[in-house]
Amino acid sequence: MRTLTDLPTPPSDTTERHNADATATHGFSGSSARHESAVKHVTGRAAYIDDLALPSDALHLAVGLSPKAHGRITAMHLDEVRRAPGVVDVISVADVPGHTDIGPVFPGDPIMADQEVLYAGQVMFCVAATSHRAARQAVTKARIEIDELPVSLDPMAAVDAGDLVRPTHRQQSGDWEAALADAHHVVEGEQFIGGQEHFYLEGQACVAHPTEDEGVMVHTSNQHPSETQKLIAEVLNIPFHAVTVEVRRMGGGFGGKETQASPWACLAALVARRTGKSCRIRLPRGDDMKVTGKRHPFHNRYRLGIDAAGVISGGDISVTGDCGYSPDLSDAIVDRAMFHADNAYSLGQARVTGHRARTHTASNTAFRGFGGPQGMMVIEAAMEDIARQVGEDPLTVRKRNFYRQGRDTTHYGQTVDQIALLHTLVERLEADSDYWARRRAIADFNARSPVIRKGLALTPVKFGISFTAQHLNQAGALLHVYTDGSVLINHGGIEMGQGLHTKICQVVARELGLELSSVRISASRTDKVPNTSPTAASSGADLNGQAARDAANKLKQRLFDFAAEHYQLDRQEMRLERGELIAGIAGSEQRIAWGTLIQDAYLGRVSLSEKGFYATPLIHYDRHSGQGRPFYYFAFGAAVAEVSVDTLSGEYQVDRVDILHDVGDSLNPAIDVGQVEGGFIQGMGWLTSEELKWNDSGQLTSFGPATYKIPAYGDLPATFKVQLMEGHPNSMASIYRSKAVGEPPFMLGMSVWCALRDALASLTDYRHAVRLDTPATPERVMQAARQARHIAASTALRTAQASPGAPSGDTSP
Repeated sequence: MRTLTDLPTPPSDTTERHNADATATHGFSGSSARHESAVKHVTGRAAYIDDLALPSDALHLAVGLSPKAHGRITAMHLDEVRRAPGVVDVISVADVPGHTDIGPVFPGDPIMADQEVLYAGQVMFCVAATSHRAARQAVTKARIEIDELPVSLDPMAAVDAGDLVRPTHRQQSGDWEAALADAHHVVEGEQFIGGQEHFYLEGQACVAHPTEDEGVMVHTSNQHPSETQKLIAEVLNIPFHAVTVEVRRMGGGFGGKETQASPWACLAALVARRTGKSCRIRLPRGDDMKVTGKRHPFHNRYRLGIDAAGVISGGDISVTGDCGYSPDLSDAIVDRAMFHADNAYSLGQARVTGHRARTHTASNTAFRGFGGPQGMMVIEAAMEDIARQVGEDPLTVRKRNFYRQGRDTTHYGQTVDQIALLHTLVERLEADSDYWARRRAIADFNARSPVIRKGLALTPVKFGISFTAQHLNQAGALLHVYTDGSVLINHGGIEMGQGLHTKICQVVARELGLELSSVRISASRTDKVPNTSPTAASSGADLNGQAARDAANKLKQRLFDFAAEHYQLDRQEMRLERGELIAGIAGSEQRIAWGTLIQDAYLGRVSLSEKGFYATPLIHYDRHSGQGRPFYYFAFGAAVAEVSVDTLSGEYQVDRVDILHDVGDSLNPAIDVGQVEGGFIQGMGWLTSEELKWNDSGQLTSFGPATYKIPAYGDLPATFKVQLMEGHPNSMASIYRSKAVGEPPFMLGMSVWCALRDALASLTDYRHAVRLDTPATPERVMQAARQARHIAASTALRTAQASPGAPSGDTSP
């Protein structure tokens, strides 16, 4: 076998990609058309916020951050800052003409600190200068006096003290206490799940231009332009229509720019209005990591009743999110963790409780999966623990606990559809990956290897698709057809590299029967499609695709009406196909070129512009009862991971990964496979190498790539096989029966963590599953290996002492 110091071979020759023509010219939805900005990305011509040209007198902003995690501000001496070279303006919270609280859902997020600082890194003031360097240098001249107050960094202590950013919430099905009392066995455990830095390649950035009257035009790297428009207007105390927010593309977001891009846009807009000059702000990586929130760390606990075969009858699960200093989106994030505490398994009669703890750190926020991954981790840990308790392979126990006929209702009352697909998908991956043959080979290897141990795990994913806030499940689109026949589509979604714009263009091309090259997309702007939802919750293609389709269909029907009258054609037999209007049946068809149709329609005074709208049906949730249908459908997936662990040093490598993922009828297989690959690697990084560290004073110490380790090329598995599940369209009326692909693959990374626990369990002859908090760094793996050896030694000693004539002496290995 390879040693742990060997770098894995490049995965390109072993990665199975969908065999579709990525250069297909028609580019209809369902084909692997390339990303609409692919050439611009690889040639460097794709413009991001820091690439936008500015007037020669534009200003650059920098922010002063609190060095303390908690305290009262007694004095801010900013005179030296104002006198620094190049400084034009310095503002604090006292200079805000409108709202000073920019909390996205609930109050609690001051635009700048006001009398009290609540975390180390909180913005205290903002400097505008003639250059970026001058602004940053001026910030260092501030003298801030803060009377320090006690710092809370322990979320469990916060819960015990009742210090919550939002009230505790519960979901319950049946009598969970009776299920525990009557159970054959009760398994229990707890775990700490670490947070995660977004580490987008393009940091937080914004450009603001003052416009006529009291208005402002804002270019921002932002997942939620409409919310930013609202907050800017409230901060400036002007109407919403005076603010225009535009986003052409983002260099990554992952949730970190859903709410936390707004403060920088508000500051830039405020200074632009005060000075009458364009302003740019871009946070240095270190400041960005200190000032913005992360994925919520979670503390999870469970007590589950099981029968002799390891099937869950019910129990009690609690999830506690470390929310930081303010609510931000924590209410919905902890809710989603609660919704996903079952993953793919029936919990029976169960109670799930979610706590939202306040600590003195940056307010944690949305991150790919939005709490779902943290919730799933508790039940995946339980599956491993149950398997060791009953002496079965974890995959066997997992399959016994899958949702199935008669047990197909979640603890929050939603019926799980396409249950058969979940079983079929796992069984196919189980066979295609040779799971059981590899399991036997690994057991043989581990029996002969005292130090290096291998682990194997197959984990499923069941992820609910929809915003859990019902009103966000809506989208709009605006479609224009010009007299040369070219088409321009605009919608409320944001392109952050995930291929959303490409898929929307494919939808429009398919509906109008055009080549993909005939359809172009424009930047998302609040003055084109208003009141948009964030591009989040994996719903970008679902919502905006349906809105774009609605607009195209309305326009198509209007063109059909015109053509029937103008050309005297049969309205019932019309269709648009390959750049032509076709009327009639085969053998007697009449064809009119698209360009001719559009010219004639224009001369006939037919509107060639249309708006579209879509609202997701059926979804609802009663927060009082904790019951409802919060998700329109579920996306499924599964991954098999194999690892090798040096049990003395804790170092390990991921040897092989096999993934089979459900996207329904894919809108773009090439893009979807890329999303699965990227989501898996990001999820693996969250659970293995990405460790956030704070010192006892509450200051973040992992604020750069030297101290925070995202997965690199050398961390890829040497064998990495990814396939999309085919032949199983979405059972719900989604866009062309596809399924969302943004977030669900992230949770496939759990297979790596479970494989590490499997390798460690081999040290106890697979009788115990030792606790392994995340991220499972080599240090944590080494400590867990020591614990496993201690358990094995203690078990051997008890066995020896219980046997007649047992020899005395040290029996530890």
